[in-house]
Amino acid sequence: MESEINNLVMVWITVVASLCYCHTIGNIITPGTTRLIPILPVILIFLVLPLNLRTISLRVPILFFVAWLANFKLLLFAYGKGPLSSNNPLLPLPLSRFITLASFPIKIQDDPIINKQKKSLTNYAIKALILSTIIPIQQNKSSIHPNVFLFFYCIYNYIILEIILATVAALVRAALGVELEPNFEEPYLSTSLQDFWGRRWNLIASDSLRSTVYIPVRTMMSRWIGRKWAPVPAVIPTFMVSGIIHEFIFYNMRRSKQPTWEVTLFFVVHGMCLAAEIAVKKAVNRKWRLPPVVSGSLAVAFVMTTKLWLFMPALMALEADVNAHREMIEFVESIKSSFRPIIS
Repeated sequence: MESEINNLVMVWITVVASLCYCHTIGNIITPGTTRLIPILPVILIFLVLPLNLRTISLRVPILFFVAWLANFKLLLFAYGKGPLSSNNPLLPLPLSRFITLASFPIKIQDDPIINKQKKSLTNYAIKALILSTIIPIQQNKSSIHPNVFLFFYCIYNYIILEIILATVAALVRAALGVELEPNFEEPYLSTSLQDFWGRRWNLIASDSLRSTVYIPVRTMMSRWIGRKWAPVPAVIPTFMVSGIIHEFIFYNMRRSKQPTWEVTLFFVVHGMCLAAEIAVKKAVNRKWRLPPVVSGSLAVAFVMTTKLWLFMPALMALEADVNAHREMIEFVESIKSSFRPIIS
């Protein structure tokens, strides 16, 4: 574990140094392809950085924070857009804020005057309590029906992901002194697939895909089929890109020779279904739509069913939770062994 910690330190040194370089490039080169070209080597470096880490508990955050989100933010920055670009071209973001925004899954609230309702500690306490009841189920999965276990494992992954990202956001909020957009907005209360993916689930990741894929495709399609129907075909390539990114992350997690493409299929299915939902909404009068309770129940049931069918088996094959638990034990043991000479 000591060598792995050293590897992690070197990875973050590389990230910070690369972002300092990109910040300097932004100060001397105007937005456009001329700025993108010198930034491309950094994007390639960020893609291979996770290969320097062997533990899944350290590799996954680098894959998500750096290889995905930071790279998408840099692509937008190259063209003067996104969270790394200042509203005033003559006054770029301070270096410290530039590095923080690029390195972590956060987004500063667009309008700080509007006080969005924050989640209470009770909300997280309830989720932590649910998590504590699911952990024993995971430890006894051999005695539980596979489908039942997958269902609880799905809930476990949602809660643990929300708690981790909320913790990171809280630390950054305290350091920067700014209000941040939430990562999750109670996705189980969704009223449709559009509500689930666009307004409630992993919003920072969704925002990166919206800015880099959805909006450019929608703008291009609006010239051919008009603004009303342009969102329909724009959704599908957005979900295809999301699927490929997730496949890349899963591939790096297991480091196998061949991807399974189950995760990509999951996002392609949802992209097609969401495109169909948007088309129906645009074609049908509002008064003929299903009540939100009905449409929401159907949407959440569809998400759960497809996730149990395609996404969760691929995630289970990685044994991410088992490896993370083993790595945590190794880390604790290494800490104990380092203190033994001092105690004795």
